[in-house]
Amino acid sequence: MENFSIPLIIRSIKNLLGEGPHFLHEPSMGKKEIKYVSETIKNNFVSTKGIYVQKFEKKIKNYTKANHVTSTINGTQAIFIALKALGIKHNEEVLVPALTFVGTVNAISYLGAEPHFIDSNIKDFGIDCRKLENYLKKTVIFKKNKSINKKTGRAIRAIIPVHVFGHPCDIEYILRLAKKYKLKIVEDAAECLGSFYKNKHLGTFGDAGCLSFNGNKIITTGGGGAVLSKNKNLNEKIRHLISTAKVQHKWEYIHNEVGYNLRLPSLNAALGLAQISKINFFLKQKRRLFFKYNNIFDKIGGVKLFKENRFSKSNYWLQTLILDYKNIHLKNKLLKSGYSRKIFMRPAWKLISELSPYKNKQSMNLNGARDIYKRVINLPSSQKLMNKIK
Repeated sequence: MENFSIPLIIRSIKNLLGEGPHFLHEPSMGKKEIKYVSETIKNNFVSTKGIYVQKFEKKIKNYTKANHVTSTINGTQAIFIALKALGIKHNEEVLVPALTFVGTVNAISYLGAEPHFIDSNIKDFGIDCRKLENYLKKTVIFKKNKSINKKTGRAIRAIIPVHVFGHPCDIEYILRLAKKYKLKIVEDAAECLGSFYKNKHLGTFGDAGCLSFNGNKIITTGGGGAVLSKNKNLNEKIRHLISTAKVQHKWEYIHNEVGYNLRLPSLNAALGLAQISKINFFLKQKRRLFFKYNNIFDKIGGVKLFKENRFSKSNYWLQTLILDYKNIHLKNKLLKSGYSRKIFMRPAWKLISELSPYKNKQSMNLNGARDIYKRVINLPSSQKLMNKIK
């Protein structure tokens, strides 16, 4: 076991990956992507009409075993429209981790609803459920079968569990809490295509689950997302809302409520259809990369590589280092040293509760989330890095 040092870590990564640049997560493209996108252009169906959207949604449905799938223009809008379709309204509260990508919380704000920040734990980077349960006992009273925030008088209507970096959170505990406190569940599974808990795909546990197909995700549509849902009526509501709330008619433009234009274009779906055909290969490559990194960091003291938990099967979207407390003061120096050598590592997100648009929103104690932010560094994690490793 060698002692922790920045030169040792940088040298070890460089010896594994070779000369850079090595970005955090790059897409992996090939001939099939060119073929499908070219066919879409030749067929002249590049917008929201055409067969590729339906084909892509069907592939996602078959892979995740979701009851229903509706694609959207991105993951943030998937969360927004899921909350909207579930009836979350202006001035109602949504419980959401402070440790997440800002899009998760922005989706709440688009509704005029209020984010209510909750804590996370180092075990899986997800919601600290036991701490949340104790907090809700002190914070909530029941009125007319609703959870009411004692401090604000507002209804707490939903919770967004975030499966961080592709790793399952304690979703079973969250299901129990949601049932007790009458909360809708929208899973933020943006980073989780290919991740399972007890052989069930993430995003299929709650009322709705949301995927992202941004360029940095395990598969990409260039920009895109999807809502997975259990309920047929909810799925139909989502489809209606993202299609400008247009009533079906051969020629008339009739819209029966305020809707949104959030449909995934066929051009993007064609790219996604090619990508989803490679999902098992991508997952295999990312797991192989995990073992390569693990061989390195098992031999270095003062740091460890995050490993999937019991009953979880992670897609290892990002390979994550956790620094021992004695080394957290070196985090930024390690990031800076990596950047200077074209090894583009990243920290976890700055807590959303500390960003200017949200710093005055209600929060529980966030010591767990702050601890994660101080200790976590994500390594270059593209599946195609395995092409460079012997």
